[in-house]
Amino acid sequence: MSLLNVTPYDSQFYEERLKDFLPDTFIDCHTHIWLDEQNHFCEDTASRSCAWPNMVAHDNSVEDLNETNRLLFPDKKVISVLYGQPMITIDLKKNNDYVAACAEKYGYPALYISPPSQSCESIEREMAKHPCFKGLKVYLQFAPSYIPNNEIRIYDFLPHKHLALADKHGWIVQLHIARPRRLADPVNYIQLKEIEDMYPNLQLIVAHLGRAYADEDIGGALEYLKDTRKTIWDFTANTNENVMRRVLETFGPDRFIYGTDFPIFRMKSRRTVENGFYINEIPMGSLGDVSSDPHMREIPEPEASKITFFIYEEINACRLACERLGLGKADVEKIFWFNSNKSYI
Repeated sequence: MSLLNVTPYDSQFYEERLKDFLPDTFIDCHTHIWLDEQNHFCEDTASRSCAWPNMVAHDNSVEDLNETNRLLFPDKKVISVLYGQPMITIDLKKNNDYVAACAEKYGYPALYISPPSQSCESIEREMAKHPCFKGLKVYLQFAPSYIPNNEIRIYDFLPHKHLALADKHGWIVQLHIARPRRLADPVNYIQLKEIEDMYPNLQLIVAHLGRAYADEDIGGALEYLKDTRKTIWDFTANTNENVMRRVLETFGPDRFIYGTDFPIFRMKSRRTVENGFYINEIPMGSLGDVSSDPHMREIPEPEASKITFFIYEEINACRLACERLGLGKADVEKIFWFNSNKSYI
């Protein structure tokens, strides 16, 4: 049984809209791999994330990741940046070790998941042991449990001691910001600028365009950050063409990079926004019971047959943004290859 059901509609969508737009070789800066045995899931474990991403896959081996790319991009070469699954139920030691073994086997770069409680000495030892690790992946899940979800700041899960360590070594730090207003929250964008100003030697990557999935999620952030010099924006799991266009207008194609969030964005879905709230529309029954998550909406047939892979929707939104800005092939090469190649390879 195939990992993914690639229909004639999916193939047509890819051939007509994406194939010629994508370079022959490109880098995916944002993929998760883990094995189910590394996850000590229990029902009463509080989550600080939406429920829907965990409905897509119980695990994602590196073999499944490679097969996903083979099926979705049959005529392309994809280099994946690997890291683990940032959930509080994951055995991070086993997961990070698995990531390192897979990266070394396939020649992929990787990031090391570092909880804020980990000592700098321990992080340095693990990074030195595995040269495939190019930096740190940090996540709000690991902020102290006494902090309410709506009040988590960047420094609660990316402490200054880890920032100083990354700055010392010139590492990448890939950051998934928190807070209900996402990028539009002044706490977030002020701290993003502080990090660039205080730690000029690290390479900060803001995942998901700061989780600005709706136009309303931008607020005053881009105006405040317009004079930053090197922070990179990854548009992983974002399908908002207008947000992409505004980020590209502000920072240019030299600071814009592609990622998938696989296995999540291998699902069939399209995204709509209603009153600033994003909703993923999926074929009815494709992910089981999704009624617990307000971000999910099921679509029946025959309309459901015209819903393609989420990652195709993401890349197509990028294509439209580039076209409307008049960006050419060289700019697209930067976004999908050169910018990540500078950082990771």
